[in-house]
Amino acid sequence: MPASMSDSSVQLSTVAVVGLGKIGLPLAVQYARKGYQVIGCDVNEQVVQNLNQGKTHIQEEGELALEIPCLVQQGYLSATTQTTDAVRRANVVVVIVPVLIDAAHTVDFQHIDAATMAIGAGLQSGTLVIYETTLPVGTTSSRLRSLLERTSGLYADQDFYLAYSPERVSSGTVFRDLSQYPKVISGIGRCSTARAAAFYRSVLEAEIITMASTDEAEFVKLIETTYRDVNIALANEFARYADSHGLNVRSAIAAANTQPYSHIHTPGVGVGGHCIPVYPYFLFANPFDEQEDIQEDDMLTLPRKARRINDSMAEYAVQRIERVVGSLSCQSVLILGVAYRGDVRETAFTSARLLQQALLRHGASVYVDDPYFSIGELQAQGYTPLPSGYEHMIDVIILQCNHRAFQNFDFCCASACKVILDGRQALCRKSIEALGIHYITIGDGEYKCSGRIHA
Repeated sequence: MPASMSDSSVQLSTVAVVGLGKIGLPLAVQYARKGYQVIGCDVNEQVVQNLNQGKTHIQEEGELALEIPCLVQQGYLSATTQTTDAVRRANVVVVIVPVLIDAAHTVDFQHIDAATMAIGAGLQSGTLVIYETTLPVGTTSSRLRSLLERTSGLYADQDFYLAYSPERVSSGTVFRDLSQYPKVISGIGRCSTARAAAFYRSVLEAEIITMASTDEAEFVKLIETTYRDVNIALANEFARYADSHGLNVRSAIAAANTQPYSHIHTPGVGVGGHCIPVYPYFLFANPFDEQEDIQEDDMLTLPRKARRINDSMAEYAVQRIERVVGSLSCQSVLILGVAYRGDVRETAFTSARLLQQALLRHGASVYVDDPYFSIGELQAQGYTPLPSGYEHMIDVIILQCNHRAFQNFDFCCASACKVILDGRQALCRKSIEALGIHYITIGDGEYKCSGRIHA
C-alpha cells in the first residue's frame, strides 16, 4: 500500500467535479470557495464555455451568479470537456452525473458508465473518487468499482480511494441544505472512508454520518425518497377515501398531524421531479446488469403500489372534473404550470405530462401556461401554450404546480371557466367562488356530495 493510502491527513488541492448540473455546479462553487482549485467537467460545451466566462446556466441558485465570476477570475474555478485530463490533475474527483430510468422503468447507467470510464483513464494513485449520484444499492462497490479498476489498472482502497456520499439537497436551496443536512458517507474500505470524511470536513460545516458500507450509504438515499413517495401515496389514498365519503381530507390530516407521531404529507395530482418518482425503481434494480431486474415479489410491495397510486392521480383528477362538468370531450382545459414543483424551472417527470395525457384521452383540448418557460420551450416539450387572449375560451383550469406567480393569476379573464381544480391546495377558494367558478381539490369530499354543473 502506498504511504499516501494510510494517511487521511494528506493535504489536497485540486477537485474535479464531474457533471455541472443543478447539483454539480453548486458543489463545485462550494469547494472552490473553501479554497480548493476546482475543475468542473461536463460534456456540454456551452456549459463549459459559459463557466469559463464567469457565467452560470443554473438560475435557481442566486448565489451562483454572485460567486462564479469572482472564483473564475481568482483561478479557483474552471471548466473543461476533457474529464480524463482533469482527473489526472485532481486529488479528489466528485461524480454527480445523473442516473435515470427509461419508459419501462429500467435503470439507465449509460451516462455514469461513460463518465466512470473517462475517470478511470486518468485516475492516479492516491486519488479519492466519490460518487454523489443516487444509485441502486451495490452500484459503487460492484459496477463502478469494477469499471474504475479495469480502466485504470489500479485497485480500490489499495491504490486509490473510493467512496459514496448521496447528495441530499434540493434544487433552489442547495447551499442552505449543504450547511444544514448531515453528510452521509462510506468508503469501500477503512482507508477510503477516512479519506472521504476528511475531505467533507474540509468543505462542509454539517455533521458527518459514517455508514458501514457504500451499499448502506446508497440505501440511505433510496429510503429517504421512497418514504416520501409512499407517504404521499398514503395521503392520496386518504384523499380518495375522503372524496367517496363526503369528508375533507385537508382538515383531517391537519388535525391528525397535531399528534407528534403523525406526519402525513399533502395529497395532490401527482408526484414529479428527479428523485421521488424515480428512485423507488432503483430499489428493484440489479447494478450488475441494467437489462436484468431482480424480481422480489414478496419484498418492497409498498413502494411498488405507491408508484402506481401516485401516477394514477392525474386520471383521478380528470374523473373528479368530469364528475362536476360532465364529459370533457371538446372542452378546453388549461394546465397552470408544467414544472414539477413550484418556482423551479425544471420539468423532470412532471405531473403535467400525465395530466395532459389523461385529458387528451378524455377528448379535451389541452393548453398550458408557465411563466418559467417561453412559448418555444413549451412547444418543444410537446405542449400547446395558451394563446394570448384565449383565456375567455377556457372551460376548466387545473393548478398543477404552485408557482408564486399563479397567486396573482387573473381568473376574471376566464369568463367561460366552469371549474378550477386546485391540484396543490394553494389557491383561495373564496376568491374563485366569488367569480362564480366552481372550486374543487383532491380530497375535499365533493366527489360524493356535489352534482354536475351545467354551462
